[in-house]
Amino acid sequence: MKKEIYIIILLLGFISCGHQPHKVAHITGETILIDSAFDALQDSNYLQVLAPIKADLETQLEVPIGYAPVALEVHQPECNMLNWASDALLAMARQKCPDLVDVAVVNIGGMRCEWPAGDITFRHVFELMPFDNMLVVLTLKGSDLQQLCEIFAYSGGQGIAGMRIKAIGDKVMQQEALVTINGKPLEMDKTYTVATSDYLSQGNDGMLPLKNYIKYWNSEEKIRDLYIEYIKQVKVVQAKVDGRMGI
Repeated sequence: MKKEIYIIILLLGFISCGHQPHKVAHITGETILIDSAFDALQDSNYLQVLAPIKADLETQLEVPIGYAPVALEVHQPECNMLNWASDALLAMARQKCPDLVDVAVVNIGGMRCEWPAGDITFRHVFELMPFDNMLVVLTLKGSDLQQLCEIFAYSGGQGIAGMRIKAIGDKVMQQEALVTINGKPLEMDKTYTVATSDYLSQGNDGMLPLKNYIKYWNSEEKIRDLYIEYIKQVKVVQAKVDGRMGI
C-alpha cells in the first residue's frame, strides 16, 4: 500500500512540473566598483615576478618605428587616418595575397585613437588596433560592392582605398558611374577583390554585403602586425584627404 501511495505521489509531482514551468520572479544585482580598494588582494609575489617583464614590454612599446609629419585624425566622412589605414591595408594585402587585390575597406569604429605628429611607436599602433582582427581578402560581385557603397553613403563614410565614391544626395547611383575602382566605373557583373578584416567579413558594423563573398582568403596575420610592418617599410606615416569618400 505504501508503495502504491509513493508511486501516485511521484506521478502527481511529474504532472505538476509539466503544467507549471519555472519562471523568473525577479532579478537583483549590484554594481561593484573596481578601484584601489582591491589592491590589497593582489598577489605581491606574482607582481614581483611580472615587474621586469612589464618594464621590458613598456620599453619596447616606446620604440619609434616611423614618423608622422602631421597628426592623423579620425572623423567622417573622410579623414587622413582612415585614408592611411585603408591605404596601408591595401598595400600589405597586395604583398601578402597571391591574387590581385582591387580595393581595401576599413571601418571608422575600428580606429580607436588618433596619432599626434612626431614619432610613431609600437604603442601607437596597439592603441589604434587593440583587436586581433585578421586580414582577409574577399571576392565580391560588383553589385554587392555597389550596395556596400550605398551603405557608406547612408552611414556617413568609412575608410576605402583603390575606390572612389561620389554620391548625389544620400545614395550612390551606379548608372551615373559615381563609383570607380582604380579609375574605372564599377561593373555590376564583374568580380572584385576586397581586402578587409575578418570581423567586417562577417557583415558587422552594417557591412552586410561583405557576407556575400564568392571566395574567401585569410592571411592569418593580424592587421595590427601588418600596420607595424608597413610603417617600418615606408618610415613616414602620412596621408591626406583626397575626396575619395565624396558624400
